[in-house]
Amino acid sequence: MSDDRTPEAPENGGLPAQRDDTGDTIGVRKGMFGAANGGDTSGYGGLVRTVTLPGASSRPYGGWFDEVADELEGALEEQDLLPENAIEKTVVDRGELTFHIAREHLVRVARTLRDDPALRFELCTGVSGVHFPGDKGRELHAVYHLRSLTHGRLIRLEVTAPDSDPHLPSLVGVYPTNDWHERETYDFFGLVFDGHPALTRIMMPDDWQGFPQRKDYPLGGIPVEYKGAQIPAPDQRRSYS
Repeated sequence: MSDDRTPEAPENGGLPAQRDDTGDTIGVRKGMFGAANGGDTSGYGGLVRTVTLPGASSRPYGGWFDEVADELEGALEEQDLLPENAIEKTVVDRGELTFHIAREHLVRVARTLRDDPALRFELCTGVSGVHFPGDKGRELHAVYHLRSLTHGRLIRLEVTAPDSDPHLPSLVGVYPTNDWHERETYDFFGLVFDGHPALTRIMMPDDWQGFPQRKDYPLGGIPVEYKGAQIPAPDQRRSYS
């Protein structure tokens, strides 16, 4: 019995789909952990590397990846929606297929992936937030993992929003399991999921200021008071030249 969970080897010598070499460079990191103001205690203070997001892949993607892409594009066209208006780019990277979706079309794409008989991605295992301060105009990313129980496949959707307008449509109406995941992503990253039935903080106190998993949030959170003394956050306690 064949295993349809992973793509078959493509015809181009078994190599995966090639990533666009240029990609999207969104920043430069120095040191092991990107600490600023001399706070890098790792011993790798001289390390410099660029932060590059994978660029669009070119066909053939390999195995069933092409089948899913073709079926999705065809299903969107049947709904009088041009695929290029909904799918900003398709990326095959590290054995994963990711569709980057325009946020205004997220609900329709998700519903199509769920309901189309040739796709049948019936389960969304959650949404994760990511914050890239250097990715100007799309600093906040939401990543959805969709699983097809019918076909034994797994894909990803990725949607972005700017810091200045951190709104995405809720997928709770399509995938009810996203209820708590969207609350957690809102709590930690400040992504507002429009249409969520009860979008509230889930981990932090209701009156907490800021979103702790954004990269511009102070490391260590707020200063801690201990016997009358103020203990600063870890990245402010000491530095090394």
